[in-house]
Amino acid sequence: MASTSLSSNACTAFAVIVLIICGAAIMAPVSAATKYLGGTPVLSASVTGVNEFTPGQDATISILVKNTGVSTMKQLDLGTIDYEDLPTTAKFVTVSLASPTDDIIIKSDPQMIGTIPASGTGVAVQFKAKISANATTGEYPLPLTINYKYSNDLRQEKADVYDYVYVDAEDTIPVTIRIKPEVKIAIVKSDPDTIATGTEGYLRLTIQNIGPEDGSMATVKLVRIGSSAIIPTDSTVFIGNFPSGGIANCSFKISASTDATNQIYPVNVLVTYTNREGQIINTDTETIGIPVNAKTSFSITSPVPSIAAGTLSKVDVTYRNNGNLTVFDAQSRLTPHGLVTLDNNVEYLGTIRPGESVTARYDIQVDKAAETGEYTFDSKLRYRDVLGNSQESDTIPVTIQILPAKGDSIAGLPISTIVVGIIIVGIIAGIGLFAYRRKKSMQ
Repeated sequence: MASTSLSSNACTAFAVIVLIICGAAIMAPVSAATKYLGGTPVLSASVTGVNEFTPGQDATISILVKNTGVSTMKQLDLGTIDYEDLPTTAKFVTVSLASPTDDIIIKSDPQMIGTIPASGTGVAVQFKAKISANATTGEYPLPLTINYKYSNDLRQEKADVYDYVYVDAEDTIPVTIRIKPEVKIAIVKSDPDTIATGTEGYLRLTIQNIGPEDGSMATVKLVRIGSSAIIPTDSTVFIGNFPSGGIANCSFKISASTDATNQIYPVNVLVTYTNREGQIINTDTETIGIPVNAKTSFSITSPVPSIAAGTLSKVDVTYRNNGNLTVFDAQSRLTPHGLVTLDNNVEYLGTIRPGESVTARYDIQVDKAAETGEYTFDSKLRYRDVLGNSQESDTIPVTIQILPAKGDSIAGLPISTIVVGIIIVGIIAGIGLFAYRRKKSMQ
């Protein structure tokens, strides 16, 4: 009986404990959650990294977007789950950067950067921009537009269910960049010497600093563009201080490549200087054109001369300047060969202007054994250009007709030709005589 009573009491105690536990479960939630019932996102933006740019530069503007929103109401021990989206969280964030001036052109489209929680490190976004070469020095506020959604009405219909209501919001925040002063050059005057293919001369430049910055330790540089026919022989000229509005004169020696043709070729000009912060800066380049004339060519305008074999004759050869430049101290040289010789194959021609012709006279000796026919000889002109540089023309062919020796001709006809003619005449006469006698005998 005692054993039965003990077992009954134990069962009763266990049942009581179970009832207490179940009652506690009904009376209180499984776990308490903290609830934030008020507040909104508070977004801010600022340029990070480089915020100074120069005119003409391709820029990357880095912007940090942060959320500093603070919850205004906090409720403890309500509900069984935490909020998934707090009222201070900015969701579906899209940012776009604009420029109110043509001095700065924004190239990037609006960018979606997702969710920005409050009190976080923020989200960085970059925009590509082009700074106009005409942009003036100073600060430029650029409007950054931020579109986002946030939850402003949270309804807990059940202990474990929330009903979120989102609203759209838009903030426009100015972010500021600065355009630094710099030296900007303008070519006031370009005065190149007249040069031709394969020659050299001087280029004289007048350059003005039209920028707001004063440059010190400035050097003007002439830079070849790719395979341009203009090649700077002297590429740098030191000009020292180059203040805003200042003008500098400099001179460069340039040459035209041997493959240059009759046209204008470009060359770049820039200035390297030290700015007020001690930095060495290169200005934007300015391009100028240098006219180049094709290599001066010459042609023969005189008729083909004739010389009898075995004689010494004076032959006139007329050369014409077909180029665009005047040549000075010109000399012609004729190179004979074979049985044709010259006592002096160089003739002084002097100055030959474009389109002008001059005549050289050569004493040409033709050996008696030379065969008749046309012979071609090489000639060249050596001359000086406008700068006194020695130049040589391409080969100019000179044609001469060689006639039979005078002793072997009658009335200008070779004896061999006359003999052949006599033989032919004799044969024709013999045939005629034979035919006449035969006809006579038949009568």
